[in-house]
Amino acid sequence: MKPILKLASYLFHPLWMPFTGSFLYFMLIPRYFPGEIVKAKLLAIAIITIFIPIVFYFLLKNLGKVQSQFLQDVKERKWPLFFFILLVFMVLNQILNVYNYPGLYFYFVGILISTCLAYILTWFNMKISLHMIGISGLIMFFVAFCLYFHLYLIYTLSFLIIAAGLTASSRLYYKAHTGWELVLGVVIGFLPQLFVLKFWFTEYRTLDLF
Repeated sequence: MKPILKLASYLFHPLWMPFTGSFLYFMLIPRYFPGEIVKAKLLAIAIITIFIPIVFYFLLKNLGKVQSQFLQDVKERKWPLFFFILLVFMVLNQILNVYNYPGLYFYFVGILISTCLAYILTWFNMKISLHMIGISGLIMFFVAFCLYFHLYLIYTLSFLIIAAGLTASSRLYYKAHTGWELVLGVVIGFLPQLFVLKFWFTEYRTLDLF
């Protein structure tokens, strides 16, 4: 069980969640997008939300500002979270637009809100689970996606829920977080996605009129 919990910490790291949501969106949405556009969008999202943060992490590590990729000390989280906020702004302004990709656009709006909340809480010395923010936000987005398009992807949803359970167990097992910090992470990941739900549902209905 220990290797599985350790693996869960890496496989379901919050850094992968924006790209995972984007991949599921383009692969499962019952609308046609040219293959070249899908590849270009996914590559751009991967570069901005995965590769650039990794480079920034190694820069901070060389400067002695962080110790591990899990940012265990709350003080280590301020710069990475602030930088990630800027990167999400870049995705929303340069890669996606609300007219062509409303669901995915508002998924990133939800990510932006969650990241801003996590960043604000670091100034109050509150360390919440970024893992749970990422996976719970993805689950809420996926549930909304399935509901709107009437998709019954039970196995995929079950996998995500199991992944969330393994991730939470992993963070508790390695004493990275308390139960309260995990719950707070779930709330901060879940609620912003629920909040933006009405906006992207409305946007899709508007598009369907044309």
